[in-house]
Order: sequence, then structure tokens, then C-alpha cells
Amino acid sequence: MSINLHALSVDAKDPAGLARFWAGLLGWDQADATELLPDARTTFRLRFLQSDVEKDRPNQIHFHLTSETPEQQQETVARAVELGGRHIDIGQQPEEGHIVLADPEGNEFCVIEAGNKFLADTAFLGELASDGTQAVGYFWSKALDYPLVWDQDEETAIQAPAGGPKIAWGGPPVSPKPPKNRMHFDLTVPADGDVDAAVERLVALGATRLESGQDGPDAIAMADPDGNEFCILTTPRG
Repeated sequence: MSINLHALSVDAKDPAGLARFWAGLLGWDQADATELLPDARTTFRLRFLQSDVEKDRPNQIHFHLTSETPEQQQETVARAVELGGRHIDIGQQPEEGHIVLADPEGNEFCVIEAGNKFLADTAFLGELASDGTQAVGYFWSKALDYPLVWDQDEETAIQAPAGGPKIAWGGPPVSPKPPKNRMHFDLTVPADGDVDAAVERLVALGATRLESGQDGPDAIAMADPDGNEFCILTTPRG
């Protein structure tokens, strides 16, 4: 039973405002006020969901944006700041080539220097860089049927067969999980698929069904082997 990665959902105090920021920075079209349609090289959407929870720690996932030239890297940084982003210090060293920024709600992201070989075959949104174990990388590779493109020193990365952004997990040490991550995957089952069978398959791979009451009106709430929340959307999606 194939499962599709439909979207990465992001909690936000101002979902429409954050959607405008990322639409402007990535150059993606907006499906509506809070959802972005991916570019031709990306396989999933970005959704921004209302939340009043304060951000009090680094996110479990952060974006890596790619650069083809040093000039493009600086242009991306300047555009991010103009749209409402800002530079932040997370302990990066002056000699490191990437530039660390935060969006208007403090979500960290990096603009990677030109010539980065790991992201050479990706997209402008080159990577979802994640805090997580090797086991969770194996889980998502099997869950999404994405091949492993990196598996070394307990670091893992996967990529859709058609290419596009990589999803990577940095291995130990893994930071303590917050009560709820600010970002989560939304999955869909093909129109002719069986949602219950998909849930059973994910559980067999190591996922858990979250406690009753955490499901939404059109979603089944689950967690991966590291405890990171994700949802299976149960209504048809465009």
C-alpha cells in the first residue's frame, strides 16, 4: 500500500502571514491563504496551521535552501530579510559557508553555499534537515518507498524516486522531544487505497497510533519511531 507525502505542515500564530513569507522566498504559488503549491522539482506542499503554542526550542525539522552561485546565496539571504526574516546565531563558525536565518516566527533555516555536493541533485528547497535516529530514517524510507541516499555514521537521508528535496536525520545525540513538534508530515492514501490497511502497515513498520482524541475531523494522528507526530489525511486532496 503506497503512501504519499502530501505536505509538511507548520504550526504558526499567523498562518497566512507565514505562508506569504515562504511563498515569496521559495517562489511557490499559493493554493489558498495558508497552503503553498510546490515547484516543479518538489513533491510535497507546505501547509500553515493555526497554533498559539510558543516556540521555546529549535525545531526538529529545518529547511536547507540551495545556491547555484555565491551571488544567488546572497540574493536569497537579502530576499529573506526583506520579507521579514532575520539572521540568528546557533553557534555556527565564521568559516562555515552556510548562512543561518529564521523566518518571522523564529523557525530556523539555512541558506547553503554554492557547490554543496550533497544537495547538488535536489531543488531550491534542497533538504528537510531533521533531528532523529537512524531507525527513524529507515522507517520513513520504507513508509514512503523512498530510497536511502545516505546511510553513514548513523546519519540517514532519503529522497523521492523522482528527485527533489532530501529528508535527512542527523543521528545521535537526538534532542529531547517537545510535547508537540511545530512541523509534521501529512500523508495521503491513493483514492483507491485502504486507509485502515495503510495504518496497519505503518504500525508494522514501527509507528504508533496516538491516543484517542488526537485525531482531527479528517485525519488520523500517528507517531514515528522517534515519537514525531504525523497525520494520515482521510479526505480527498488535490
